Amino acid sequence: MTPATPAAGAASRRPATAKTPARKAVVSAATKAAVDSAVARTDLGKSHVFLTGGTGFLGQAVLERLLSDHPGTTVTLLIRKKGSTPAEDRLRTLLKKPVFSIWRDRVGDAGVEAAIKKRLRVLESGLGPLPDLPQDLDLVIHSASTVSFDAPIDQSFDTNVGGALGLYEALLKSGSDPQVVHVSTCYVGGIRKGVAPEASLTHDVDWRAEYEAAKSARTRVELASRQPEKLREFIDASRASHGKEGPQAVARYAENARIDWVSGNLVDYGRTRAESLGWTDVYTLTKAFAERAAEQLWAASGHRLSIVRPAIIESALHHPYPGWIDGFKVADPLILAYGRGQLPEFPGLPDSALDIIPVDFVVNVILAVAANPAPAGEAAYYQVASGASNPLPMHEMFRNIQTFFTANPMPQAGSDDHVVAPTWQFPGGRKVESGLRSAQRRNERREEWLERFRSNERNRAKMAKVQKRKADLELMANFTELYRAYVQTEIIFDDAHTRALNAALPAERRDDIGFDVTSIDWNDYFQNVHFPSVMAMTRAYATRRTGSTDRGEKGLPQRTDVVAIFDLEGTVVDVNLAEQYLWVRSAGLRKAAWPAEFLSLAASIPTFLRAERRDRGEFIRVFLRRYKGMPVARLEKVVSGGYGDALLRHTLPAAVARIKEHREAGHRTVLVTGSIAILASPLAGLFDEVVGSTMHQTDGVLTGFLARPPLVDEARAAWLRQYAAAGGYNLSQSYGYGDSHADLVWLELLGNPSAVNPDTNLSREAQRRRWRIYNWKRGSNGLTHDGIVAGSDQPAKVPKGVGV
Repeated sequence: MTPATPAAGAASRRPATAKTPARKAVVSAATKAAVDSAVARTDLGKSHVFLTGGTGFLGQAVLERLLSDHPGTTVTLLIRKKGSTPAEDRLRTLLKKPVFSIWRDRVGDAGVEAAIKKRLRVLESGLGPLPDLPQDLDLVIHSASTVSFDAPIDQSFDTNVGGALGLYEALLKSGSDPQVVHVSTCYVGGIRKGVAPEASLTHDVDWRAEYEAAKSARTRVELASRQPEKLREFIDASRASHGKEGPQAVARYAENARIDWVSGNLVDYGRTRAESLGWTDVYTLTKAFAERAAEQLWAASGHRLSIVRPAIIESALHHPYPGWIDGFKVADPLILAYGRGQLPEFPGLPDSALDIIPVDFVVNVILAVAANPAPAGEAAYYQVASGASNPLPMHEMFRNIQTFFTANPMPQAGSDDHVVAPTWQFPGGRKVESGLRSAQRRNERREEWLERFRSNERNRAKMAKVQKRKADLELMANFTELYRAYVQTEIIFDDAHTRALNAALPAERRDDIGFDVTSIDWNDYFQNVHFPSVMAMTRAYATRRTGSTDRGEKGLPQRTDVVAIFDLEGTVVDVNLAEQYLWVRSAGLRKAAWPAEFLSLAASIPTFLRAERRDRGEFIRVFLRRYKGMPVARLEKVVSGGYGDALLRHTLPAAVARIKEHREAGHRTVLVTGSIAILASPLAGLFDEVVGSTMHQTDGVLTGFLARPPLVDEARAAWLRQYAAAGGYNLSQSYGYGDSHADLVWLELLGNPSAVNPDTNLSREAQRRRWRIYNWKRGSNGLTHDGIVAGSDQPAKVPKGVGV
């Protein structure tokens, strides 16, 4: 990330335009003992520090300050192994991140290596039961946690409660007596109004019993998900949506649905249990229980404990440089969604305080608290918040966002226009949520209506808009659910202890290591520091995503180890099996017999449609029965004559051009059809190979049965794997072109899948997976009767294995 400009940093230090009057700090006995107002300490000396959460946003900033400002410290970091990457390697990667850039520049490569060898140690483990801890620890900073508001209940408890329990049990076992700074959150007080004091929480919930219940929740929900009636629901829904992909696809999606159901129930379980106990969500509930674990296990055992509660942590105001941030934080998804026009309204209270605090202020408090420990056996509490001393009302936050995105509008996806910044009216939570539900119902009805029509370019464009609208509404619904407690809060977090600690710092150092929130000019912070940082990060992420997924229209790479697979009907030709059959039957059929043949075909259409909806293979079998009794010689003669002319006229020029591009790039081109291959033989000259089915015959007459199952959906996927293995083709670099939802199962095996004139379901999946979608239309294609591309010297031939 590029650091903010010096101008922005200088501007961020201007005094606030409007400050709340200074208030007299009411300081607890524990804080009075921890902080001597005349001489607050600032140096950690030669302390051995144990840091959890060092790879996270806040933990990185803490580690950077320890390295840059406390050179005498030794730091042991709790880092888990990630995949095959050991913790030591993760530490080296961590030190290359932007937060350490100024420190790296100052000490040089040699200084970084010296720090790794002499000052930094790694304890490889995750949260939970810990290995033996060093016995010479002087300070523990516990900042590790999950910050997800809607994690499954067992995961949230395991990380936040189990992590704290494992840490304090390991400390007690070690026999050491370090000062502990336990990082929590201001929102641990639960659902309430009024002033939240810097004090121990007043609940009497048995956190151990809740932890045990949460750990067993997954077992109970998993058992419920495996009951026959529940499994039947998953199977039926999966078959309705994915039946055309094949039985294994049905089973896979049914199991995925079961897993999603389990996760959704555990998320709801956590949210509901939190609300039933008076907390906003499972995150704040588990953070509250972690505090109680710290109090009971550590402070009550006669040790020193300080609890630091930050509000919503966002980008740095000053240190390590203005605007430093690592990934999107709590408020940032809302900011970006607004800029993209996805939040036309939001259920916030205009006069509620959105309590935001820059990350460097939180770090400074943590280290000041660490240097001024609480007395043994009595915990001290510090809330790092802005709402009491420099409040930011929700309507002011909105004005800042609107001002920024009016001056810096985001581009409208797929056009040269820009998003117009919405104006929020703050009509109230109930009205917003009611309007959201109505909009979702309207969009669902439109989606159902569009699904009834044949997929074409116009309807696909309409469906794409419906899908985007659906995603936007789901996003707004999720935000409304997740952030309701934070944008409608009527809590004011008292910060008397924190202000007293800041006042006790040496005056000459307060600009550097202080945390006076009244010095923050919110307008300047958002317009010149935070919003530009978020947008710079957005552009970086967008570039990275584009670079990895945008296939563009670049020339195809020259390779001989890739294959390009083309489906026939709807992809290379704009005809279906019924039209092909009519072309075959019309050759030599008496005019007087035509009406009967046509009526017979029309009468069978409902049967064909039902079969097509259920299973592509079933449809092909049912339809090809109509060839029963046709002499093989006659079919071959028809295909080489008028049928071939008709098929060539219906071949899509864009398909022909794409096939030529693949062949010129050295790719092996294969036409694959679930129907009988002889019907595709007029196009054989375009491809290296044509693969399809053959029909059973007796005495030169077709019986109406296939010689083997049709090559569709999962059967085609199995064939493709075998074909690639036998030919030495790299599927991750190969190409595929299909038009039907039934093609999804084999297209997803390829590194470069494309949907050509896709049906509704394939179009929806292609958009979701960001596959390329082509709209190929009929026109002059330059094909001659014998299947040769005009101007090509490639002879027409029917490869071995193509027949009836």
